[in-house]
Amino acid sequence: MIRFFDITFSGLVLIVMVPLLIPLAILLKCTGEGEVLFFQQRIGKSGKEFKLFKFATMLKNSPNIATGTVTVKNDPRVLPVGRFLRCTKVNELPQLINIFIGDMSIIGPRPLTTQTFSSYPLDIQKLIVKVRPGLSGIGSIIFRNEEDILDGNKATLNFYDNVIAPYKGALEEWFVNNNGIITYFWSILITIWVVLIPKTQIPWRVFKKLPVPPKELHESLNYATNKQS
Repeated sequence: MIRFFDITFSGLVLIVMVPLLIPLAILLKCTGEGEVLFFQQRIGKSGKEFKLFKFATMLKNSPNIATGTVTVKNDPRVLPVGRFLRCTKVNELPQLINIFIGDMSIIGPRPLTTQTFSSYPLDIQKLIVKVRPGLSGIGSIIFRNEEDILDGNKATLNFYDNVIAPYKGALEEWFVNNNGIITYFWSILITIWVVLIPKTQIPWRVFKKLPVPPKELHESLNYATNKQS
């Protein structure tokens, strides 16, 4: 059932977005380093690797510079046009192709690089690969301001590995255990909501039994002002 909606929604959005995607592709080709799409190997369902599509927003050699596959606020590797695309999430639109051909779902755990996947505990890794990775999902919704969170931490990679990754893993575990058509549609609606209103607390109100974040993330994730039942 979910696969049916994935194909239908991704196909319709691709058709509707063509008038936007073509001018955007031309703009990217004429600016920055002249790249339109960025391709990167990610971990998919059953641990199978696939090629993720994104609009090119960073320097070509970004994965081998500074913080690698982790992006921080005001990251100097991000190109001028790319900054707008990342802020509005337009850079993710080419992943609709990944969804249409079956690499991904609209909702699921974010498709991880080998580096970030290895940051998760082994039991969480085994759980995540049971489902297709998603364009959005509970991890993406809760960590919608991840770059801002990392900006305030000097030991960025260490903070990611020891604080963010374990909690993301707990969120994805919750998703796999609660995966279904209701979670699917609620997640789509909440994704749209948080893009329009980034500081909203609605995810905590709708998904009331989400794992409690570590204290280091309470303020960043707007958790401290929420009381879950």
